Amino acid sequence: MSRSRTCEMCGTALIVRPHGGRPARYCSGACRQRALRRRAASGAPPAVSAAGAGVLPPALDSFVGRQQELSGLRTLLRSSRLLTLTGAGGVGKTRLALEFAKALPKRFARVDLVELDSLQDGALLTQSLAAALGAGERAGRTGVDTLVRAIGDAPRVLVLDNCEHLAEPCARLVAALLGRCPRLRILATSREALRVPGETVFRVGELSLPPADATDEVTALLQSEAVRLFADRAASNSPGFTLHRGNGHLVAEICRRLDGLPLAVELAARHVGALALRDILAGLEDQFSHLDLLTGGSRTGPARHSGLAAAVDWSHRLLDPAEQAVFRRLSVLVGGFDATAAQAVCAGDGIGRRQVFRILCALEAKSLVVRLPGETAPTRFRQSSAIRVCALDRLRASGELPTTLRRALAWLTELAGHGRGEVFPDQAGSPLAAERDNLASVLTCSAGHGHAVRARLTLELARVHYQQEQPSAARALLTGLLRGTGGPAPDAQAPALAARVACQQAEPDEALRLGEQAVRSAWLRRDAAGLANALDARAAARLCRGEFAEAVADLRECLEVVAHTGRPQDTAWCTHHLAWALLQAGGELEADELMSRCLPVLRQQAPWPRAAAALHTAGAVRLALGRLRSAETLFAEVLRIAPGASFHALYPVEGLALVAAESGDMQRALRLYEASAQARRRLDTEPEAPWRHRMEQVAARARTRLSASAQQAAVAGARGLRGERLVAYALGAGSGAARTPRDVRAAEGRLPLTVRESTVAELVAEGLTNRQIASRLGLSVHTVATHLDKIRDKLGLRSRTQIALWAAARDEDGRTARR
Repeated sequence: MSRSRTCEMCGTALIVRPHGGRPARYCSGACRQRALRRRAASGAPPAVSAAGAGVLPPALDSFVGRQQELSGLRTLLRSSRLLTLTGAGGVGKTRLALEFAKALPKRFARVDLVELDSLQDGALLTQSLAAALGAGERAGRTGVDTLVRAIGDAPRVLVLDNCEHLAEPCARLVAALLGRCPRLRILATSREALRVPGETVFRVGELSLPPADATDEVTALLQSEAVRLFADRAASNSPGFTLHRGNGHLVAEICRRLDGLPLAVELAARHVGALALRDILAGLEDQFSHLDLLTGGSRTGPARHSGLAAAVDWSHRLLDPAEQAVFRRLSVLVGGFDATAAQAVCAGDGIGRRQVFRILCALEAKSLVVRLPGETAPTRFRQSSAIRVCALDRLRASGELPTTLRRALAWLTELAGHGRGEVFPDQAGSPLAAERDNLASVLTCSAGHGHAVRARLTLELARVHYQQEQPSAARALLTGLLRGTGGPAPDAQAPALAARVACQQAEPDEALRLGEQAVRSAWLRRDAAGLANALDARAAARLCRGEFAEAVADLRECLEVVAHTGRPQDTAWCTHHLAWALLQAGGELEADELMSRCLPVLRQQAPWPRAAAALHTAGAVRLALGRLRSAETLFAEVLRIAPGASFHALYPVEGLALVAAESGDMQRALRLYEASAQARRRLDTEPEAPWRHRMEQVAARARTRLSASAQQAAVAGARGLRGERLVAYALGAGSGAARTPRDVRAAEGRLPLTVRESTVAELVAEGLTNRQIASRLGLSVHTVATHLDKIRDKLGLRSRTQIALWAAARDEDGRTARR
């Protein structure tokens, strides 16, 4: 059986035999030569050709970053015939698709680009595509037949740019073409998936950003794709612009404000030369001038890229009225949101709560909201800052802003109510911790809405700042509350919290004044729970002042008050505080007895931060009593439950440094101390004064007993200990303690081995040397040694034998699980 084709030059019918091989394109050598001369005259490269509008346009500026995305696309195109790049407007889908298409291998005979942004009528899609491919209509053929005949059997790639406004007709046409053209592959760009069987969706995200704690080093900042793009476009607009230590932090902050959205970064960079970087950043911080700043796009580019508002407007026009309403109402949630928050804020005026969830999913599919990474429940979403500013502008224009803010206040007030009944609310996890940015924004925008509600929420926001170690922000809010500028302060909670904040800021006299104010207020109100909290706050102030006996007296009174509440966890928490004060006052034996009573309750019932604090106190008490092995066990237990990157993990690390010093291992003690001190500087956090003084004394003692070279080795070793690696080292056997399988599994769960590291560990278990492992895996001996160092750091193991035992045990667990 044969198939009919026509000569691409003269249209003469060709007969293709079924024996395989590359199909003929021309009827004779003369037609082939004419085609070659025509291509040479037009300057079109033979590997990438298309008719009319299909020619891939040359890039007029540099392409920055996206190497990981290009690599991923190359991998996906090998197995997928329909690859759809989705993402928000201005994220760079079209540019990425064109760069990818230009680098396609020569096995694809043709690469054709069809731009659909100017096409508004889906009924004309087939004809427009045929015209772009240079396929003429013939009597008796449908539009799809014409396209199928033009595409033929040659391996080729069709790039369909901007499909979102024609999603349904594009989906039908793509399905038909893929079904009838077996060697065709389609690369589409759209703000939502086409939802065609066999489609692979590739989400194009924003450019990478510098980390929040990045230094001003230019080399480090240029690791960020957004910073590189800004610097490149700024230099094009203002020759002579360079990134240096003096302006690097400003460029990094501009890119963060824009969430790394390429179009927004390019538009902001266009103002370099006309505006100082500080003025650009100030304009982005002002929500009223934000959109005005992000205008002035290329005159030759698509209209939708003339400014950020135009890019968002293109997507907004494709939404139905209900979707538009939810889209603009979500703009008040600047800190992100889950489905419950979206329903609380967006439902109303004809939109039901159940309808909001469906619309939220639709907005996510259309790239107008983004799902935040991570597997934690509930799933959270956000609008990028640029899109949110456009949505907020539309919310103001609709007249719905006051109503939406009232809904947001009601939702936040309900959420704050989940913490009612806490005797010590400042030390319990706030139910509004995840909504800090939303809470701050809504309070700022809702001036004049109910003084009592605003006062309650202002206190909650100050509490969140305190718990996240941001005392300056907390104090500014509490100062207004205590002066009565935001309405009446709720109970004695405001001065009690203010006393704790003053302790954080190392102002013990002010802390004591506020603590006494809190106690007086609670007595006047005859509020037992408030009195217990106030006494605890005043005791904290007295501990800061070194008045240990007075602090013990306050906490004994607090314990008597709390004992009548009938809540075992509150009683245990107060008992723990009393034990800590007794430890400072020299009452280690009574403190140990108290901890033996309260620790089991806190282990079972308290959230992990409270349990971690109690375990640390118990370890410090045992250390004071000289029971080193027990203290080490308690400190290690804290490390198993506290996140390695948090300041909660630093107390037990320091405790283990003390244990090492008391055991005579001064080098380990100094290394742990230095690593913890570096981490505290990075996190900008300080321990309580008595604990800090003890750590400094131990460090000084270690330095006097170590040689200069040993000190240098300890300090150098500490530089590489961060986060989970520090936890793994601290949990490793340092002062003779055996590392338990539970410790290894905990470290492995926090910092899992890579596939290569697991393979190396398995080969160690087989008894192979480093050279033998290198030969089997095709690596250098040095690389194998590096993998083994990483395995030791991650799992906290010291020797090759321990690695072999770990690998053998894991293999045995795997066989048991498979049975």
